[in-house]
Amino acid sequence: MKRDIRELSIEDIGKFCEEHSMRRYVSNQVYSWIWNNACSSFSDMSNLSKKNREIFCEHFSINKITEDYHEKSNDGTIKIKFKLFDGNFVEGVLIPQDKRMTACISSQVGCSLSCKFCATGTIGRIRNLTAGEIYDQVVAISDKSKEVYDLPLTNIVFMGMGEPLLNYKNVIRSIHFITSEEGLQMSYKRVTLSTSGIAKMIRRLADDKVKVNLALSLHAASEEIRNEIMPIGDSNSLDDLRDSLKYYFSKTKNKITYEYVLLKDVNDSISEAEKLYKFTKHIPSKVNLIEYNPVEGLGFKKSSQENTDAFVNFLDNKGINVGIRRSRGKDINAACGQLANKK
Repeated sequence: MKRDIRELSIEDIGKFCEEHSMRRYVSNQVYSWIWNNACSSFSDMSNLSKKNREIFCEHFSINKITEDYHEKSNDGTIKIKFKLFDGNFVEGVLIPQDKRMTACISSQVGCSLSCKFCATGTIGRIRNLTAGEIYDQVVAISDKSKEVYDLPLTNIVFMGMGEPLLNYKNVIRSIHFITSEEGLQMSYKRVTLSTSGIAKMIRRLADDKVKVNLALSLHAASEEIRNEIMPIGDSNSLDDLRDSLKYYFSKTKNKITYEYVLLKDVNDSISEAEKLYKFTKHIPSKVNLIEYNPVEGLGFKKSSQENTDAFVNFLDNKGINVGIRRSRGKDINAACGQLANKK
């Protein structure tokens, strides 16, 4: 199988050019086509000679993702199922809100973390996505946004299938090509990476000075409940997680967003709200409370409106910046926790 040229650095492509008697600047042309212009075929690289195009085509592929189908929700949310070159599938979502157009993208086929309330976790992890496949989702969802709503993409969230920090190298590389002058030139301030909480990788994000907004899927601030609903807690204690977030803030000065899905009779009591307050008060942050989107067979239910209101009021009275993220696209299984490669 030919290697996807997007796995190569510009230096690698330059070396290939020299080995095949091409001028060095050809590598810059190819690099621009694949990352600035999202080119899907060497034959479209019009400023390359026919001979050079044929040489690249002979040695490399461009494994672009393709749309398998899309579905539009009653609220305007659009879910797209993407087919990968090897026959696997991932899902991405376009979430429109006034003129804010957000792409929710995936980083893995499936997920290994097996959070008890999430449909993606029932699949298991099949493989990591390449940087090119992550980048392709942004391009495709952006095109869909312009086609359907005549509006450009404004925000990107790594909140689809998979745990981004378990595909660190490809995720960080994709962010580079999404935000840099070498790629799509979107503002890094519009990109949010969501993690279930891998302490050592949060520290690495800080050390690598990755320009991105960080969101932590916390979902419980007591060890017992978090370990029950999120097995990742077995190897990432809340104390270690808190320390990693303090370290991250000390290095970046970026606020943390905490994601917290409210599950009926599990983590929606006032005592759990108090634990959440104590966990989050140490560094500047925001808490997004998320309405649970039921997944067949998992057994969890959405918190009552009474408990939700009481939870919000408690945090608000403690001075926590708290909001509720309403479900979008749940009628087409496109909402938070529902992505599972199903129609």
